Amino acid sequence: MNQTATQPAVLWRPTAEAIENAQITRFARSIGMEPLPYERLHRHSISKPGDFWEAFWNFSGMVGEGGGPALTPSISAPMTDAEFFPARRLNFAENMLVGGAETLAVIEANEGGITNKVTLGELRIRVARAQLGLKNLGLESGDRVAGMLPNDLNALVMLLAVTSLGAVWSSCSPEFGYAGVIDRFGQISPKLFVVASDYLYNGRRHDIAGKSADIARSLPGLQQIIVIGDAEVVDAPFPVHRFADICNNDASEPSYVRVPFNHPLYIVFTSGTTGLPKCIVHRTGGTLLNLRKEHMLHCDIKPGDCMLYYTNTAWMMYHWLITARASGATIVLYDGSPIPKVDGQLDHGALWRVAEKVGATHFGISPKYLTLLQQDSYKPRQKHDLKSLRMIVSSGAPLTAENSEWVYREVKDDLCLASISGGTEILGCFGISNPTLPVRAGEIQVMALGMAVNVLDERNAPVWGRKGDLVCTEPFPSMPLEFLGENGRQRYLDTYFADRSEIWTHGDLAEITETGGLIISGRTDTTLKPGGVRIGTGEIYRVIDTISAIEDSLVIGYPVDDDMEIWLFVVTKQGIELDEELERIIARTLKFSASPRHVPRRIFSVPEVPYTLSGKKVEKAVLQFITGCEVKNKGSLMNPDCLSAFLVAVNERAPQMSGVAP
Repeated sequence: MNQTATQPAVLWRPTAEAIENAQITRFARSIGMEPLPYERLHRHSISKPGDFWEAFWNFSGMVGEGGGPALTPSISAPMTDAEFFPARRLNFAENMLVGGAETLAVIEANEGGITNKVTLGELRIRVARAQLGLKNLGLESGDRVAGMLPNDLNALVMLLAVTSLGAVWSSCSPEFGYAGVIDRFGQISPKLFVVASDYLYNGRRHDIAGKSADIARSLPGLQQIIVIGDAEVVDAPFPVHRFADICNNDASEPSYVRVPFNHPLYIVFTSGTTGLPKCIVHRTGGTLLNLRKEHMLHCDIKPGDCMLYYTNTAWMMYHWLITARASGATIVLYDGSPIPKVDGQLDHGALWRVAEKVGATHFGISPKYLTLLQQDSYKPRQKHDLKSLRMIVSSGAPLTAENSEWVYREVKDDLCLASISGGTEILGCFGISNPTLPVRAGEIQVMALGMAVNVLDERNAPVWGRKGDLVCTEPFPSMPLEFLGENGRQRYLDTYFADRSEIWTHGDLAEITETGGLIISGRTDTTLKPGGVRIGTGEIYRVIDTISAIEDSLVIGYPVDDDMEIWLFVVTKQGIELDEELERIIARTLKFSASPRHVPRRIFSVPEVPYTLSGKKVEKAVLQFITGCEVKNKGSLMNPDCLSAFLVAVNERAPQMSGVAP
């Protein structure tokens, strides 16, 4: 591993052959450029966005019709009123189903292994039959459909059948509670509600028929229900149809309603930790084109590749995963726990066995998952044949240097580790991988092509080498259309463009490194500011994750007079207590691995940390709870009951709180 005094260790370098054969190299040469230096290609993509996106439309083989300019700019509102491909028409499902009938399209898997394989020809037949069933139920272009479904083949078939008609799809995971589903689907008034009768998690089948009926009765404007599975949905005040029944026809080839490029495709939801989840409306062409760019150019996905990504239908990474099919990949739909319990023991190999058996070329996980494997001393390279694996993709939180080094030490040393960062708001990435460049510990490799990403300080001046606000200064195709609901367009503009006129402010605290990489330190709304110094929560988590006695942690900025103290809550490993010695270890490790300013003023022990339903830590909810404020939208939390333990921990230590000495 190579390292300088100012640059992090280089963990991997692509071979000359890999660079030569990369999709990004082919694309660059198709427009008369070279892939390296990357900065030149990136500059072209943001200085001439119309040319760039038109070139990629052609390079990727997008299926559609119409001509006209790739970008219609606006002088008065250059970012918010810009429009991509205003004269083009296309269909999302049509682009997903292109290819030979014998091509392996989908593999289903669960905690027990592979359960089903489906060719593209078989998938088209399934979609055609579901499509005809939906037509017979009266579904039309522009109608909204909500699905509470696991990550399986039937969910994909429904998504493709709905979008083939130009209707709008929205989904959430069946493990969501009643409130979490109503907070989302209750805002979008779906015409049709698609539910599974049950789902698998941790070795158990969970029946959700009763919950589904309660939800259906509470959805305004709902007209019909489709049930996938055998359970009865009773007491519904409208027709209930069996999925098997609506698909019981002889259709063999779907038809496609080609819609305008900017026609709605999905409604996706923010985590909802500051109120009701925002309902973000994403456009058909922008979503497809941008995700294909990420897959083909940044992840080097080619026909015949195979992508396994651990996700659920509520997370944006579900859409990221399935859209890899449009670039020719086989997609693996995994339903279940990533580390299930089998006979009382954790099965760390569940996902890895699937990756091995399907010959996954791309495997997607989260830093939390890697940390759990590392803490439990699981070593995939000793247990699994991963010869096909070329890329591991990590999202959901910043990937630490320790996570990265563990991957190359314990998984495989000849792959590209792709730390990616973006959001539900753009259904894509601002920071992403580049298979023609080195991977450096703790850094995102590059800013994505077509994304004019920058970091601005409090004076709105660009900064390198220090933290600031992550922004995007030029339009891109996957910008949302609006938030659904009253004043939706204005609420969208107020959320992302109020801080800086005609500049997208993303809400991440970030730093551009001297190598052109990106480091995300956390969300700006949870940034710690002791003594006025900005510290991202991710900077502390990165260090705490290296302490073997700690299983999990959460950090907040607690207001004190006109300042802020850093308070750290830790979940210790079984059999370990938070004592003075462990507190000193935490303080010393933070002091020397980060800085004295990163050392918390208080440290508390709690049994667990709250997470959103999409698996993200919720610092705001803890701060609200212990300061006596209302915790907005507990329905967005996976484990809201754990909040009370934080207040107990604070109250127990209140009489003796005197700070932590390194």
